[in-house]
Amino acid sequence: MHSALFLIEFGAIILGLGLLGRFAGRLRFSPIPLYLLAGLAFGEGGLLPLGASEEFVAIGAEIGVILLLLMLGLEYTASDLVSNLKTQYPAGLVDFTLNAVPGAVAALLLGWGPVAAVVLAGVTWISSSGVIAKVMGDLGRIGNRETPVILSILVLEDLAMAVYLPIVTALLAGVSLAAGSLTLAIALGVAGAVLFVAVRYGRVISRFVSSDDPEKLLLVVLGLTLLVAGIAQQLQVSAAVGAFLVGIALSGEVAEGAHTLLSPLRDLFAAVFFVFFGLHTDPASIPPVILPALALAVVTACTKVATGYWAAKRAGVGVKGRWRAGGTLVARGEFSIVIAGLAVTAGIEPALGPLATAYVLILVVIGPLTARYTEPLATRLTGRGKPAGTAPAVRQTPEPATDGPARDADAEREVLSERDAVDRA
Repeated sequence: MHSALFLIEFGAIILGLGLLGRFAGRLRFSPIPLYLLAGLAFGEGGLLPLGASEEFVAIGAEIGVILLLLMLGLEYTASDLVSNLKTQYPAGLVDFTLNAVPGAVAALLLGWGPVAAVVLAGVTWISSSGVIAKVMGDLGRIGNRETPVILSILVLEDLAMAVYLPIVTALLAGVSLAAGSLTLAIALGVAGAVLFVAVRYGRVISRFVSSDDPEKLLLVVLGLTLLVAGIAQQLQVSAAVGAFLVGIALSGEVAEGAHTLLSPLRDLFAAVFFVFFGLHTDPASIPPVILPALALAVVTACTKVATGYWAAKRAGVGVKGRWRAGGTLVARGEFSIVIAGLAVTAGIEPALGPLATAYVLILVVIGPLTARYTEPLATRLTGRGKPAGTAPAVRQTPEPATDGPARDADAEREVLSERDAVDRA
């Protein structure tokens, strides 16, 4: 009977998530807020509280975080990361200062103490790589000049998590300064060792994992990722960071093949993860924190826009591209929920989980909107609708009638080309 109830509950969850994802896809909208709302509905105090399947959902949520970070790591090579660290670290420092400080200040103003301040600083600092990548693809901006700047900031944030998460874990566990320093040293040592192996022996690892059989490739990559994530957690390093470093170590055809095979699993367990976070948040606890969450969302949306604008300007991107970069970085998502989830599990501050849920819901909704409309709105407000010298030249003499259609087509192509160049400036 218990097994039948588990299958019914878990099947209903997966079916519901599939329908929500389909609905969000038709609206070209991120499904993350709908998944969080589903978790609120299924959790304690919700409409249909779970029973038999809650433990399995918890395990699935942990796998979801691991797969999210693995897939993100597969997008980059170790050499890319080293190059980004050397050239874009000032943008990473500006990003941290402008976006982590508001979260820390908000926690202190709410009287939550220094540990909660460190946690909330991380929640407001990290953008959602998954949501941002999807938005850029939907808007056709992958080839834009500002895109490398956006990706560099996201990579630097992900790398910073290798340092930040062990610190937060130690603080939440209440360990001493010496033990916390040892934990951080171990974390940095493990991360540095994995990065060194990835840079030096990445091709060897990829050849070892490589297989022409999709089934064998899937099993080896997934097994290696879970193994490294478990070992990393045993060494007081986040399992998610361990999975991210595994993704970095894989490259070439192996990374492409693994990405294709693991994408459906990633989507499934990532959805379960967002539901799991919602399960541990009582819907009745959100209304009291909605105003602080909204105020924090407005402030940190502006600071993210400022971060992207500054970083793109430093890289020599045009004014429109700077606004697009800033608007694209606004969305928060998976990492913010991961960080808040650590605090909720540790029982640091009861209101932190609801505040983080409301905060992510707000920014994951407006993030795609800021990505789309920040640049045209800023252009209109600043009066830079048409930069001087970009209008196509007007012909003063009539063209021969016999070549009219062809010349009109050529002229139209020239105008479109020039407009496209202006838009990408």
